[in-house]
Amino acid sequence: MLLEIIFEDADYIAINKPAGLLVHKTKLAKDEEPIFAMQLLRDQIGQWVYPLHRIDRPTSGVLLFAKSPEAAALLQPKFATTEIRKAYLTIVRGIPKEDHFLIDHPLKKELDGELQECKTEFWKLSETEIPFASTPRYPTSRYALLKAYPHTGRMHQIRRHLAHARHYIIGDSTHGENKQNRFFRETFGSYNLLLHAASLEFDHPITNEVVTIKAELPEHFKKIIEYLKLDYFN
Repeated sequence: MLLEIIFEDADYIAINKPAGLLVHKTKLAKDEEPIFAMQLLRDQIGQWVYPLHRIDRPTSGVLLFAKSPEAAALLQPKFATTEIRKAYLTIVRGIPKEDHFLIDHPLKKELDGELQECKTEFWKLSETEIPFASTPRYPTSRYALLKAYPHTGRMHQIRRHLAHARHYIIGDSTHGENKQNRFFRETFGSYNLLLHAASLEFDHPITNEVVTIKAELPEHFKKIIEYLKLDYFN
C-alpha cells in the first residue's frame, strides 16, 4: 500500500490516512497480520517516523508524524491543548436546529473511569431530506453534513458527543445507530464510518511558520455526499 503524503518538511510529515488503517501496533488489533500507518510510512520514505497523535482506525484523514524524537518532543505535548487546530467532516442522522453549536459534555476517560471535561464545536454545512424510509416511523430520512472542531482530545470524542445529541454518525458501529447503518449498507452499499479528519493547523515549533494541512475526502465519503445531494465545497 502506497500512502498519500500531503505534507513534508525537514521535521514533520503527514499522510491522508485511509479508513481502516491502524496508526501503530495495538493490542486492539484482531487481524492475523495487521498493517500500520507508521510501519508503511517508515518503509515508504526509508526512515523512522514518530506518530504525534492518533485517529480512530475507521476514521480517514490527516495523520501527522515527526521525523526525529526531538521534533516529536516539541510538538506532541501541544496535541493535548488548543494549539493544534483540527477540523473534521461527518454525516449524521437528523438535522441540528442550529447552524453553529457547542457540545460541552464530560466523557469518561478511555470509555471507562473518571469523567473529564470535553467540548466540541460544530457547524452545519448542509442538510438534506431524501424520499427513503430508513425507519418504519417516517416516510423520509433527514441527514446533515457537519464540520467538527474538538476543543479537547478524548477517545472517540466527536462520535460520543454526537451520539449524546442523538445525531449519530453514519457508519459508527460503536456509538451509532444500527438501523441507520443497516439502511446505508443496503441502500448505498456504504460500510464506512463517515468521519474524516479534514484539516490540521499548528504553529511550527522550529520554523515558527503556521502550517495548514488538508486531506481530500475519500471516494466512499464523496459518493454518499453525491447520493444524498448534500452541498459541499472543498
